[in-house]
Amino acid sequence: MSETSRAHKEKAPKKLCFAVVICSTSRYYDSETGKCVTDESGDLIAKLLETHGHSVVSRDLVPDDKTLIEVFVKKALQSRNVDAIIISGGTGIATSDVTIETVEPMLEKDLPGFGELFRAISYDEIGSAALMSRAIAGVVQGKAVFCIPGSPNAVKTCLEKLILPEVGHIILHSRGR
Repeated sequence: MSETSRAHKEKAPKKLCFAVVICSTSRYYDSETGKCVTDESGDLIAKLLETHGHSVVSRDLVPDDKTLIEVFVKKALQSRNVDAIIISGGTGIATSDVTIETVEPMLEKDLPGFGELFRAISYDEIGSAALMSRAIAGVVQGKAVFCIPGSPNAVKTCLEKLILPEVGHIILHSRGR
């Protein structure tokens, strides 16, 4: 790591407040039982963030619905208490997967390297199926926004290898400091 990168990371905030939005019709509602199901990925996101000294200030579970995803992401963007937003799920290639299409137009600046690195890491773990992994990141109003797949393995990979090491650095730069 260069001296400039090291210096920037040292200035980056260490304790951030996150909004977490889980997009999943299957997690939102199980049509067979008529009940909401557990949110393993949301639990994992919260645990990893809190283990690293961050706070989860809001957590929402929404179905794969463009309008609802937009409502909850905009609510998080408007909150003064939120530094970063993680949207997990709905990133696949099924017609019902609309998270990327909903969030991408909201980004003021995109970070294409996030998706590229995630797919490279995923390729090493799962092989050629990684080409179907869609993940994006960017900034909006000085806040970092991440759209990640909903599987627990993808969540762990994204957080441990990409988001947690860089989110403070992203916030530092997105706020022009």
